[in-house]
Amino acid sequence: MDEKELVEIAWGLANSEQPFLWVVRPGSVCGSEWIELLPESFKERVEGRGCIVKWAPQKEVLAHGAVGRFWSHCGWNSTLESVCEGVPMLCRPYFRDQGLSAKYVCSVWKVGLELEGVLERGKIERAIRKLIVETEGVEIRQRAKDLKHKAELCLSEDASTYNALNELAQHILSFG
Repeated sequence: MDEKELVEIAWGLANSEQPFLWVVRPGSVCGSEWIELLPESFKERVEGRGCIVKWAPQKEVLAHGAVGRFWSHCGWNSTLESVCEGVPMLCRPYFRDQGLSAKYVCSVWKVGLELEGVLERGKIERAIRKLIVETEGVEIRQRAKDLKHKAELCLSEDASTYNALNELAQHILSFG
């Protein structure tokens, strides 16, 4: 992302007035080592309710009960991890399969909202609030929990996914 996107995301998070954990990987902002481009006024505004880190164990974070939403690029692994934990997503795909995954999340499963077009703090703030505090967000959260339950059923012993993976493993082993 560029500096403008970083700053717009930051102020969208701040203006939403919701607590957050934001993973910003070193080198992910053009022309910056990490988050030194963020204004001091942003850091002061979110002190005590916002945490910015270079890395976090995504699966463990998503499994934590305090997580209310997940801002994701919608790579397939991230999408599945979010679905399996029942966490609604704020989708911002960048390339390849991410756009298709975001469409599934938002239009088919209806467990997320997509941030389209130019990132703008007001749009970000509204999307976060919609997912966390508005009625639509409550409904999305319920659908995410329902989808998590369906995923758990598919992965349980003698269920479709469990059996398909076992069949694949047996097929591969049969060549040995």
